Amino acid sequence: MSDLLAALLLGIIEGITEFLPISSTGHLLIAEHWLGARSDLFNISIQAGAILAVVLIYRERLWQLALGWRERNKRDYVLKLALAFGVTAIFGVIVKKLGFELPETIAPIAWALLIGGFVILGVEAIDARRPDLPDDDPDAIGWGTAALVGLAQVVAGVFPGTSRSAAAIFAALLFGRSSRGAATEFAFLVGIPTMFAATGYELLGMLKDGGVANEDWTALGVAFVASAITAFVAVKWLLGYIQTHRFTVFAWYRIVFGGALLAWLYFGATTS
Repeated sequence: MSDLLAALLLGIIEGITEFLPISSTGHLLIAEHWLGARSDLFNISIQAGAILAVVLIYRERLWQLALGWRERNKRDYVLKLALAFGVTAIFGVIVKKLGFELPETIAPIAWALLIGGFVILGVEAIDARRPDLPDDDPDAIGWGTAALVGLAQVVAGVFPGTSRSAAAIFAALLFGRSSRGAATEFAFLVGIPTMFAATGYELLGMLKDGGVANEDWTALGVAFVASAITAFVAVKWLLGYIQTHRFTVFAWYRIVFGGALLAWLYFGATTS
């Protein structure tokens, strides 16, 4: 398989999985076992490609928030996004400075997928007992909930297979008074500064260390564009899907996929 084709496939995988609650990082790490390992800059940059798709989809909402700064509800919403991002940035830098590196083995990803699936089922069971909530409640995401969303993003970054979008969505859904739509919107919007900042941080680090000289920019560009296009389609589909469905199907996907990976690892080890 050519390197560009491998990069294209990785970009498509990233675009599909970044905003579905099934873990893009986990799927990328698994795919790289067969398609070849990539640099941290490559992986974070193609995530930024997916985030670009969200900017395009939510451009009207972002414009309304920018123009409505003097309105209390919109100003508070922006400040809550800033709080969630600030918590993620501060603790994310601390984790980075401590020298944390993502595991390159499949087992922890499989366990995170499996456990995360049961967590989603639990959150959905709790949410099913609550009355229906409006999407436009200005207080749906409280200040404490915004901070927890930020922490959830850090946890997702530490444990591949957790899913950043899932952690953020279910933190907002479980601890806020938010509907599924409102929780998803907040999680997606806070992901915009989070992933762009992560890309910039990684790029600055590589510029400082001279690592960019070894980067295959053509392959990265192909993956970036593929990620942006497929993410646009995936997010559009998801926003329509959650209007009438719960996240249960993603929970069962995680459980089946995580269980299959663990079985493959176990039987592969015993038969080799």
